[in-house]
Amino acid sequence: MERGSLDELAALVAVGRERSFTKAAAKLGVSQSALSQTIRQFEARLGVRLLTRTTRSVSATEAGERLICVAQPRFEEINAELAAVTELRDKPAGSIRITATDYATDTILWPKLTKFLRTYPDIKVEIITDYGLTDIVSERYDAGVRTGEMVAKDMVAVRIGPDMRSAVVGAPSYFASRARPKTPQDLTAHACINLRLPTHGGLYAWEFENGGREIRVRVEGQLVFNGTAPMLDAALAGFGLAYVPEDTVRTHIADGRLIRVLADWCPSYPGYHLYYPSRRQPTPAFALLVNALRYRR
Repeated sequence: MERGSLDELAALVAVGRERSFTKAAAKLGVSQSALSQTIRQFEARLGVRLLTRTTRSVSATEAGERLICVAQPRFEEINAELAAVTELRDKPAGSIRITATDYATDTILWPKLTKFLRTYPDIKVEIITDYGLTDIVSERYDAGVRTGEMVAKDMVAVRIGPDMRSAVVGAPSYFASRARPKTPQDLTAHACINLRLPTHGGLYAWEFENGGREIRVRVEGQLVFNGTAPMLDAALAGFGLAYVPEDTVRTHIADGRLIRVLADWCPSYPGYHLYYPSRRQPTPAFALLVNALRYRR
């Protein structure tokens, strides 16, 4: 139906409800003459009289009454839905989809979401674990979580975690018959547990830095995983060296279950950021989530 037909139908419903051109015009915010002209055009286009006019009153004809009876409840339903949508604009409700790594989910998102979700029970959060640099726009995510240097320039980035460090670790049983590496290049002689990056399909090249010198090493080993947790389990079992976030191994190092090497080559780097398109108009629910996740020193 054309826009003009809807306007004409709304005008007919208003006159039929008010039984007066004057009152209906006031309700619609138009002049009485403009309203009369709209009704006349509507009648002319349909080829049937819709209203009977006298000097004292206005009443619907049989055709007019039929249209009013059908259209009025529909307009009321539409107005009710519009009011409900307007209410959602200020109500913390809705669904939010986020892509994140398992480590970011376990250490950053989940600890903060437990309180957030209890506070806002009408907000739903879906987290998809992914190590790839997912295009959150094309994949229809509301936001992604990655370390600071991996966030695209055209995104809004909000820090949600402190700076991080990685650690190269191995079990005492692994080092029982092997010398500890002293430089990143020594890793080529070791069994290393690799991380596969889904986005490019390749293996992550271990990155190091010392005194401004940056080195990337392609390591080899029996095992390849696409998540931090199984890499750590494999290292604890003595299958090789793992390059994982420092926080995940701190307790194991203190307990003697893992030995750390190349610590001087593992500088800190920007921690996790929540990122989303700069052109996005945040919903109330999303704005509340961003505020809840924001890192505060």
